[in-house]
Amino acid sequence: MKLFSPSKLNLFFRVLSKREDGFHEIASLMQAITLGDTLLFEESEKDCLTCTDPKIPTDNRNFIHRARALFRTKTDFKTPIAIHAEKRIPAEGGFGGGSGNIATTLWALNQMSGKGVNEATLRQWAGELSSDAPFFFSTGTAYTTGRGEKVFSLPPLEKKTLYLAKPEGGLSTPLVYRHCEPNVNDIDPKRLLGHAIAGDLEGINDLEYAAFALRPDLWELKEGLINLGFETVAMTGSGTGFYCLGSVENPSLPGIQFWKTSYLSRGEKWYEPS
Repeated sequence: MKLFSPSKLNLFFRVLSKREDGFHEIASLMQAITLGDTLLFEESEKDCLTCTDPKIPTDNRNFIHRARALFRTKTDFKTPIAIHAEKRIPAEGGFGGGSGNIATTLWALNQMSGKGVNEATLRQWAGELSSDAPFFFSTGTAYTTGRGEKVFSLPPLEKKTLYLAKPEGGLSTPLVYRHCEPNVNDIDPKRLLGHAIAGDLEGINDLEYAAFALRPDLWELKEGLINLGFETVAMTGSGTGFYCLGSVENPSLPGIQFWKTSYLSRGEKWYEPS
């Protein structure tokens, strides 16, 4: 089985409060995009995981490895499965590559095993490994709350072409959250949902302030992207990647990687790149 594993954007990201469990209550409009990895699954003599990126570990630090182990724990599926990951999503960018791999792996193993686990359950299992992973069981456009595991699918947004921009290196997500001040003025997720549907909050990310304090070069990058002529420039997730909307072709900045992409909706057979 060969499946496309998409990445995501946070078209807006609000941090509402610090929770007793150590996580933060958030509200976000999330969107799948056409930049993605390809995962290949096949029955084998033993479980194994290989990857085209030698910098990515293939042991139990890898989300694909963990998702396969979790599916085995939750079910009695014992058939050995070899998985190969063709990686294209940049790491440490806030694009959710690992989370998409979790969801794609759970979906694939459910199909291959014939267990028929319902998607609400798969979504719950995905949330045990990553706050972002449950999103990928949505339509590809969703409003998320809680720590990100509460997912409310929305109709597809108008398809847009956009650019992603990312500098070298990443940021620790827990560190960014520790430096973030919750936005106490926006404590009503239902009201935020209305703003999300209306598109009023596009381009807002409450984690930017903390990320910029930790890495001032990210603020310089945002200014540089705006100066290129993009109309909307916002960090996605906890960074260090940005999404850029506007009529700019072939953008270029020293030391910055760019990817051209567009919004993606989920199909009947998982996600398919357009």
